[in-house]
Parts: sequence; structure tokens; C-alpha cells
Amino acid sequence: MKRSHFIFAIMLAGSFLLPGLKADKNLTPEKLGWKLGVQCWTFKEYTFAEALQKIKQLGLKYVEMYPGQKIGGGYEGTTNFTADATARAAMKKLLKKNGLTLVNYGVVHGKDNKEWKQIFDFAKDMGIQTLTAEPTPKQLDYVDKLCNEYKINIAIHNHPKPSFYWSPDTVLKYIKGHSSRIGACADVGHWVRSGLDPVECLKKLKGHILAIHFKDLNEKSRQAHDVPWGTGISDVPGMLQVLKDEGYKGMFSIEYEYHWTTSMPELEESIKNFRKIVSGLQ
Repeated sequence: MKRSHFIFAIMLAGSFLLPGLKADKNLTPEKLGWKLGVQCWTFKEYTFAEALQKIKQLGLKYVEMYPGQKIGGGYEGTTNFTADATARAAMKKLLKKNGLTLVNYGVVHGKDNKEWKQIFDFAKDMGIQTLTAEPTPKQLDYVDKLCNEYKINIAIHNHPKPSFYWSPDTVLKYIKGHSSRIGACADVGHWVRSGLDPVECLKKLKGHILAIHFKDLNEKSRQAHDVPWGTGISDVPGMLQVLKDEGYKGMFSIEYEYHWTTSMPELEESIKNFRKIVSGLQ
């Protein structure tokens, strides 16, 4: 997208201001309680050790792991929740070495109660706060019980249509009646791919968003791809304004699924644009 379009996006951020109100130019994601980090799927072509080095290079501090990435760095095994104590110790060592904090893990699916308990045991040992996941409706009662027992959240993730949770209406339907530890992982890019308005989806899920896979896409279609935040059609200023207004506190996982081995410049641009747009919020 042309640079002029990005300038328009920044101007749009300022247009949210009411008469007599000014943007806080000193506003930062940190002041809002937003943890900007990376979903390691962004670096799926690399090992976990290499992914952490890249996250550190970006100047970020927070990580969302996914199951099955090779650990690397001289260590055997993968980041799957079935990892033994040795593999888990290696992951913790690599996180500490790079000065990074593991916050979220997913997207996970448990085939039965036994596997869900295994997932939660792994999460507790690794210090994970939130599991981004897609439990079946029949599993939610048991998963809710585990959430409260382990004090770990489940954020229901939406893959594009026709996946089961593609619509926020479906997520709201099935989390109803469950504890506040069961909420939504808002994958805003997949909403766009499903033909939905991500701003309106975020509004619908007010008070239930526990994690975010943040994206900006080049077009509204199933084939859309990621672009640097603020340069696409996903209305980044609008989404961030809604999340600020709703008082969202938590992680923004960069999940960049394009230019898999050459995405670093685009990630750097996304981070820069993100901070600039945040400083223009009302």
C-alpha cells in the first residue's frame, strides 16, 4: 500500500477525538497494559531458539509459543505439550537467555479430558497465563474446571469461515454460563478473511477478550495476506481505539503469516506504526 494511505490511517486515528479532546502523545502500549509480543508461528520456518533471537532483535519481551516447533539451539525435542522435563528445561533456559517472558501458548486442541489435563500441566510448569485454544462445546465444562483449578485462562481462537468458531457470535454463545477464565482469542485477520468487520467483532466481544492475534491484511478475502500494521484495510486505528475504550489488558501477539523467511523489516515497520497509532488514540 502507498505511503499516502498510511498517512491517512494516522489521520484517521486522530479523527476519533471529540471536540475539545486531544490525543495523549505520550500514550504507549505499556501505559495501557498492552504486552506486545510475537506468536512463534510467525517464525515457523525456524527453530524455537532462532525465533526467540528474532523476537529479541525486534526489541520485544513477550512470547506466545505454538505446539510442535523444533527447540533447536543444541537441544532435542519440540515445543509440544507432550515435551518431557528435559525439553521443558531447555525451553525455559532459552527464554531466560534471551530475556523473554512466555505469556501464551496455542493454538491447542485436546482430544479428550486426559489430553486437556496434560496441556494444563504443561502450561503450569511453563508459567503460561493463557492457552489459545479451540475446545469443542462438549469439552468446555471440563476445561472450565481446569481453568479454575490451575488458574490458567482459555482464550477461544477463531480460524476463518467455515471453522466452528469463525464468528464471535458462536464464541459468545458457548462461553455463556462459564467462568471469566474462558473468553476469546481475537484473531482479527481471520475475521477479515471471513468477511467480517474486525472493529465490530471486537465490540461484540467486549469484556471477554483474553488474547489477541493481531494482523493487518491487504484485502478482504479468504486469500488475503499480512501487510505491515497500519498499511492495510483492517482499520488498525479503529481496532486499537475500541480495545483502549474497552479497557483491554493483555498480550498482542504478532502473527505474521507472509514472507516467512524475510518478514523482519515488515515486523519492524508494524511495531513502529503500532506505537505511532497508539500515541494518537483518544
